[in-house]
Amino acid sequence: MANTELHKAGKAGYILTMGEILVEIMATERGQSFRRPGTLIGPYASGAPAIFIDQVAKAGSRCSMIGCVGDDDFGALNVERLRADGVDTSGISVIKTATTGSAFVTYREDGDRDFIYNISNSASGHLSVGNIRDDLLKECRHFHVMGSSLFSFRIIEAMKKVIEAVKVHGGTVSFDPNIRKEMLRIPEMREALDFILDYTDVFLPSGHEVMLLASASSEQGAIEELLKRGVREVVVKRGKDGCSYYDGTTELNLPALPVEEVDPTGAGDCFGGTYIACRAQGFGVERALTYACAAGARAVTFRGPMEGTATLAQLDEFIAKTSEQDHG
Repeated sequence: MANTELHKAGKAGYILTMGEILVEIMATERGQSFRRPGTLIGPYASGAPAIFIDQVAKAGSRCSMIGCVGDDDFGALNVERLRADGVDTSGISVIKTATTGSAFVTYREDGDRDFIYNISNSASGHLSVGNIRDDLLKECRHFHVMGSSLFSFRIIEAMKKVIEAVKVHGGTVSFDPNIRKEMLRIPEMREALDFILDYTDVFLPSGHEVMLLASASSEQGAIEELLKRGVREVVVKRGKDGCSYYDGTTELNLPALPVEEVDPTGAGDCFGGTYIACRAQGFGVERALTYACAAGARAVTFRGPMEGTATLAQLDEFIAKTSEQDHG
């Protein structure tokens, strides 16, 4: 995508996202099971779109979020954290009759995670078109969609409204699919994903998600299919293998920074938030990717999904420190 198009988000209005806001409560030991008593830590501010937008704010871009929390301490924890980090929280509604969402997390011996969520039956499940403020839509120049947020038909309808409004005003859309494969078996979900992809400028899948929304039998074929469909940038998050960038004429592959992983939750959201914020501020692709890789790597060194969000100055320091250790 031309620098000037996404650059409008930084100059002329907000980067906006919408979706679930929740707290995360985590097991303290690998191999710990929720089938027996054990020690847990938390609550931590969480929710994929909330982590993303917190990182956008930390990276220095004007931003806002549309979401719902309960009238409880879990909701207050999230709103206070987002506001303190620079997010405009005026689009977050407090639902008096519902509680804030939650996620309980255990870690397997191999590092994989198991989650028990309460999202659709929480305050986030109330999110609908009625929660969208017109003044935020008018200010929005870039809208970010998380596939994890497409958990109800009401929020899908709301997403469509925001996407169409942003596009009418000349804005751009990014999409992190972040979806379970089985969700594609639901016809309405597949239709919603296809709708979003038709409007997507920047596609931010993890490596295993590249082919989920394409008919091609190879990753390269899927990327070509996505670009022909109208996606302008495909940025593939590859975890410890770094990232890849494709726009039809340019291909870039950047390595990851070597780190000791503590908690992987939120790393992809930090990567995406940093990349979108940097591009909105006029950074070139390679520089934005460098910061994004650093943000993802730094995030996994912190326990708690939003605890590793970072300013660009902190990322500069992290890059320098990690490079010294790698060469030392």
